Amino acid sequence: MTAGATFDALVGDLDYPMIIVTACAGGERSGCLIGFATQTSIDPSRFLVCLSQKNRTYRVAVRAELLAVHFVPAEAGELAELFGGETGDEVDKFARCAWRPGPGGTPLLDRCPNRFVGRVLARLDAGDHDVFLLEPVMAEKGTSSDEFTFHRAKRIEPGHEA
Repeated sequence: MTAGATFDALVGDLDYPMIIVTACAGGERSGCLIGFATQTSIDPSRFLVCLSQKNRTYRVAVRAELLAVHFVPAEAGELAELFGGETGDEVDKFARCAWRPGPGGTPLLDRCPNRFVGRVLARLDAGDHDVFLLEPVMAEKGTSSDEFTFHRAKRIEPGHEA
């Protein structure tokens, strides 16, 4: 087995929490389900999210000053399906779920009460995804529920080509 195939097998066994990132720029909103995200610093607080260069949310996010990061609760599978299985190029995802505008108009999803909005400090090309380094400017913790995870999301057919 090649190093790449072995690496894919190793990380494919991890069960990351899935996250929905939303963005607003120039009056245009978008959002997608992601699996690549992590805290990068405690003091100062920093978090990074990785967005696929092929999806609409990426195209909106590169113009956005702020991104919202939503921790998807385990019981919100249909929301994960919507943001992971549909593309904003064809569907208005926000017409199909409850949300409200947050800082800078960034969409905040009602079904995800654990979330924060972060100012984009830096963006870096990381291969087929870009890394967005965020500084939290607003955060809300509404529940202690389990998270929707990668192994559940594997069955969602991506809304854009992989």
